Amino acid sequence: MDDIKLQKLNLLTKGDFGAFLYDCDGTLADNMQAHKNSYVKAAGEFGFALDPALIDELAGWPTVAVVEEMSRRYQVPLDAGTFANRKGKIFFEEYIEHTQPIPFVVDHLKEHAGKIRIGVVSGGRRHTVEKTLSVLGITHLVETIVCAGETENGKPYPDPFLKAAEELGVAPERCMV
Repeated sequence: MDDIKLQKLNLLTKGDFGAFLYDCDGTLADNMQAHKNSYVKAAGEFGFALDPALIDELAGWPTVAVVEEMSRRYQVPLDAGTFANRKGKIFFEEYIEHTQPIPFVVDHLKEHAGKIRIGVVSGGRRHTVEKTLSVLGITHLVETIVCAGETENGKPYPDPFLKAAEELGVAPERCMV
């Protein structure tokens, strides 16, 4: 099954691309359930029950933006930084070492590393993304990483992708995201 997925991904990425920009969580790393569990546990510590479906809906958003949206929807006053720090600590301490790859995506990255520029653009915090890539054993293949808070506007805006393209020295239109 993963061979078929890899073949399809290779077909989608065939062309005159100068760089591939991957997301980390849920794309390279099969860790979205762990992130949801971390959000739910942190929410419980902050006194409310979080529907994990909200995390699916906001996948890819920076943690602080997710917390701000949770605060708005649940009408719970939350300090986004404090909540994000707690959620991050839960994820880092309880889940990160158990991160598994999404095999066909990691295989795609490995197959193209050294032939095309490779970047990771994430809504996560740098130390978490770097640790995740380390656990997956692919840090040495990634040439640039752009994370939450490193551009004026984070994901889903194009700023982080544009920064990664610039750091890789590749025109944005030659990047496959």
